[in-house]
Amino acid sequence: MARPRKNENTPLTRKMERFVKEFVTNDGFLTKRECAIKAGYAKSSAHVKAYELTNPDLNPHVVAFMNKYKAEVDEKYGVSYGRHIRDLQKIRDEALESGAYSAAVQAEKARGLAQGNIYVNKSEVRHGSIDSMSREEVEKELQKIRDTYGTPIINVTPEKEKPKQIAKESRKSILSGLKIKPKKVKKKVNTN
Repeated sequence: MARPRKNENTPLTRKMERFVKEFVTNDGFLTKRECAIKAGYAKSSAHVKAYELTNPDLNPHVVAFMNKYKAEVDEKYGVSYGRHIRDLQKIRDEALESGAYSAAVQAEKARGLAQGNIYVNKSEVRHGSIDSMSREEVEKELQKIRDTYGTPIINVTPEKEKPKQIAKESRKSILSGLKIKPKKVKKKVNTN
């Protein structure tokens, strides 16, 4: 006598149910094989069993339960606009009550960003760099800047000085600030 075909209404065994719960709750953190092992399947055949359990042709009842359980988890823990705004408001209120004003401000700002029309986030992205430009292109861009802002560009490039000249000037500046008083020398008088 042949086994009856499995359909979406076929009941799951305890191991199958544990596998589905492990797989859905650890989505992305554990492999199918690891979920099968945690559910109680033998290590030697866990990879095959995990494949079979997630194949809708072989086990449509397991896949149907998996989709149903995913929907429940998404509904319970998923992010929706209303829940997000409500949670941020709750965080803000609790932060204000505890005197954490910085956290309250950040939560309120996050609410404003989520709203979408309160804060404007503007950024300008430029590609390329001065290293990839020729000398003529750099001079052309500098001229555009001069024309736009109308102020002359001040050359702040330091002049190259000779090291000996720098040392002499620094000695002079140090010595010029000092006032050296001559020491008084007492003369010894011999009384022989």
